[in-house]
Amino acid sequence: MFPFRVIDQESVKKLLDMKHVIELVERAYTLKEQKEASLFPMVFHEFAPGKADMDIKSGHLTGAHIFGLKLVSWFGDNPAKDLPALVGFVLVLDSQTGVPKGMMSGEPVTLMRTGAAGGIGAKYFARPESEHLLLVGCGHLAAYEIMATLITMKNIKKVTVYNANSYEKAANFCATAKERLHEMFLTHYRDDRELYQTLLDRIEIEYAATDDIRGATGEADIIITATPSHKPLIMKEWVKPGTHFSCIGADMAGKQEIDENLFTTARVFVDDVTQAINVGETKVAVQKGLISKEDIVAEIGSVILGRTPGRLSDQDITIYDSTGIALQDLITADYILKKAEEKGIGTVAQL
Repeated sequence: MFPFRVIDQESVKKLLDMKHVIELVERAYTLKEQKEASLFPMVFHEFAPGKADMDIKSGHLTGAHIFGLKLVSWFGDNPAKDLPALVGFVLVLDSQTGVPKGMMSGEPVTLMRTGAAGGIGAKYFARPESEHLLLVGCGHLAAYEIMATLITMKNIKKVTVYNANSYEKAANFCATAKERLHEMFLTHYRDDRELYQTLLDRIEIEYAATDDIRGATGEADIIITATPSHKPLIMKEWVKPGTHFSCIGADMAGKQEIDENLFTTARVFVDDVTQAINVGETKVAVQKGLISKEDIVAEIGSVILGRTPGRLSDQDITIYDSTGIALQDLITADYILKKAEEKGIGTVAQL
């Protein structure tokens, strides 16, 4: 027998802070670039088309001595049964023994590592002096994308929020944004007064909803898209030179958030080339023959390591296509397991 730790959702939230998750996700990207991490083929299955499905993302981080998977299922009828429609968990195993180390709720891991990815994209590809962030989408990911970007970009002075279906939802989000960011993220830093005050100051900026996506696009320095859209919400002719996009929402066939013609002139970076051209924001541009796989400048790990330059000038439009890779989940989950063991958190079973 050997110990196996199970960690619930609330405990995962207590153990994770955004600054550490940004560092972990950057490490996952660089391990992949250094051939110390790899992805296994993604699995997707529909139990009932449009009603119930599941996907499995998995991989191996030799540099961290772990492998594992994240399974996410969606059953649309669940709310009528008082169950969440979306359920997920992350399982981590030791790659030197094959022994399972533990598992945990997948939702908080996904939200944190996905938010971190958007902020990391801005860190490496946006102009450092960027002041205006446009967030397209105000769902579960919105606060995570904003907080990660405020951590990585120190000059942000305004966040504009757009919801394609409801101006009121965007307005309601903005009305409570400061309080929400404070409650969700700052409690982790109360023992570090300097960092706490720095992040508090970065949160104390302007948040404004808009129903004019064309106008907001033309004013933005950084645009993060985090929606389930199946059609472009931002057109090429609206975008000013120097804009950076972190595209988060497109992670399955059929999804698209920005005009595919943007890819013909932008410098395009991805987290994983194979996923990007098959299920990411990049896929439509490739499928229509506007660009080829070879037009992707690099995976982000290469830029973080200094092997490939990001933007070349202040006039470049840059796109970071973040499809979400299992390595982000696994390295974050492994960190949670170590912290949980230190603090005696979670339920330990003997397998």
